[in-house]
Amino acid sequence: MELGIVGLGRMGGNMLKKLVETGHTVVGFDLNAQNIKDCVTVGGKGADSIEDLIDKLKRPRNIWVMLPHGTPTTETIETIADLAAKDDLIIDGGNSHYLDTIKLGDKCLASGVRFADCGVSGGIWGLEVGYNLMVGGTEEDFKRMEPIYKSLAPANGYKYLGKHGAGHFVKMIHNALEYVMLQGIGEAFECLERSEFKLDLKDIASLWNHGSVVRCWLLDLLVDSFTKDKDVLKKTAPFIDDSGTGRWTTEFAVQNSIPVPAMTTSLYERFASRIDERISAKIIAVLRNEFGGHPLKKE
Repeated sequence: MELGIVGLGRMGGNMLKKLVETGHTVVGFDLNAQNIKDCVTVGGKGADSIEDLIDKLKRPRNIWVMLPHGTPTTETIETIADLAAKDDLIIDGGNSHYLDTIKLGDKCLASGVRFADCGVSGGIWGLEVGYNLMVGGTEEDFKRMEPIYKSLAPANGYKYLGKHGAGHFVKMIHNALEYVMLQGIGEAFECLERSEFKLDLKDIASLWNHGSVVRCWLLDLLVDSFTKDKDVLKKTAPFIDDSGTGRWTTEFAVQNSIPVPAMTTSLYERFASRIDERISAKIIAVLRNEFGGHPLKKE
């Protein structure tokens, strides 16, 4: 099958490579010239621009956009839609907000261009083990793209979920669940590290992954990390970024009166990790001193 991919970063570039390896013809474009060279090196066809990519694809075209959410994705899809012909299909594979996806999909469909959204999970490991794909759009377009989905995903690793927006909505919730799982693992291992026992965190991560009810791939990755560098924690700053999906899930939950304390707390913990000096803690300490005479600890 023939596919164009716009955005050849860590995810898009590996997806192109995986598709080429499974027999598909892929044309790639990226603003970074080196990424285009890498695309050609692994067997893809490079394009000099979005216009060039469109010209190199046979109609009806299938164009996968794999870019950061927000302006980069929106402007790119709008550009493609303006250049595309009737029944060309645009797939947004990034982490777009599902409400933005619905609006963008409506604009594409109004102009005669087909649209699908695909939430992609798997990270840098997707090339090796496959990507989990959460697909929104029409069933017709899902079936049209199924050879691509099948090549990218492991067995049972892709699913049609409903009208456009559904794929990105499910990916948003998936990422919020990921926040919770990461937070839980982090807190558990902090308790282990701060105990009176001289515990080997790598050994415990490995132990728990053999028959326990908390066994998971994340613990495998933790073991791998400790194996590569036993001092990795000493070298890592306590700063955790967020992609936006956790915030969107919290907003959705608030708007719909859904209690999600674990998801909300895990998001706030990420915010807290980026603050070197907690003014709130100082205010509380000062007030405790004022009303109760509790001693202040000087810096």
